[in-house]
Amino acid sequence: MLNAHRALSFDALLLIKFVPMTLTRRHAVTLAAAAAAAPSIAPSAQKATAFALIGDRYHNSDYIRTGLSRTIGKEMNISIDFCDETKNLNAKTLKGYKLLIVLRDGMIWPDGYPDENTNAAWVATNRPKLVFDPPTPKPIGKPANWIKPEQGKAVRAFVEKGGSALFLHNVTHVGLTDPDFRHVLGAAYAGHPPIRTFKVRVKDSNHPITKGVKDFIVTDEQHYMDYDKYTKYIFLETVNEDGLDYNKKGPTAPAGWSYDYGKGRIAYLSPGHLLTVLWNPEYIKLQHNAVRWLMRQTS
Repeated sequence: MLNAHRALSFDALLLIKFVPMTLTRRHAVTLAAAAAAAPSIAPSAQKATAFALIGDRYHNSDYIRTGLSRTIGKEMNISIDFCDETKNLNAKTLKGYKLLIVLRDGMIWPDGYPDENTNAAWVATNRPKLVFDPPTPKPIGKPANWIKPEQGKAVRAFVEKGGSALFLHNVTHVGLTDPDFRHVLGAAYAGHPPIRTFKVRVKDSNHPITKGVKDFIVTDEQHYMDYDKYTKYIFLETVNEDGLDYNKKGPTAPAGWSYDYGKGRIAYLSPGHLLTVLWNPEYIKLQHNAVRWLMRQTS
């Protein structure tokens, strides 16, 4: 859902839009006066700077909203409309925004989950036996790909025409199912090992996004991907210093890249499965620098 103040505006607009045509002249005048006295909620009201599509089965939207509201919203004074409804990623929604942020995978679960293993409270209480009377039918529990061709084309057009996109963490999964989205992002998901400790290493210290950033250690999902663009665009990598492999891909994976795309720009950063990762001091620097570079800000 969108931020509360945005939702309120839409509700109010709908109320006005669907006024019955049989109103008397007196009622119409009263309604017009009330609307004039209310706070301005016209459709032409200025949008937030950024639209953020966040959250999936494995990545609770609340920690993402909490994390980015601080690092990008509060600390950079950038207004963000957060949304977890995939259908809202479309050309109509993106119109008027300057920055698109995506941190979510490419799956939805319209027929339910096969189990409760992604429910934090159930896992934290040692997975108690689930007892129901009458019994709850077992869900089918199969994922579906949410992105439609028109959505991928909308993202591509948004950036080509001058918009910017900050892609985070597991968004490479979306690249598996849509060619336009993948062309903008520049990669597709190749998996990750269980959460483990690894180093985030600066590969290009002269890049504006790595300015002032030192190598740092996190405990997170180390994401691997099939990267499509020139290697010169990669400024960050992750490396497991114990030499642990993943699917014969080695201990090292690309972790950050950026480039101009049409009239716009894109940047990708791979860490982000935990709130403590989003708020790591060095990773905050990367987020700040990435947004500044994307928005063409000098400082």
